Amino acid sequence: MALSSSSDKRQKLHNRVRRIEGQIRGIGRMIEEGRYCVDILHQIAAARSALDALGIELLVQHLQTCVIGHNVESAHPDAQRLTQEEMLQEVQKVLTHFLKS
Repeated sequence: MALSSSSDKRQKLHNRVRRIEGQIRGIGRMIEEGRYCVDILHQIAAARSALDALGIELLVQHLQTCVIGHNVESAHPDAQRLTQEEMLQEVQKVLTHFLKS
């Protein structure tokens, strides 16, 4: 999967990744400081939720630019023309892989 060519969308995704990186560093500091385990677990859950939200956003962009939008101006350069069956297989493959983690 590749990102759309929109630099604004890429920047927003990059900002989200930086916030998630900050959350992960914060978890590391909490462990180093010997903080209460439940508090650390809450922060881990928040980081997982943030990663899931990022993944969903990327899935939506993939559908818009690579699966459905293959023949429009905003299509990703690597997008290929797909039959309806191929589109369904692509979506199933991506969702299956994303949801396994």
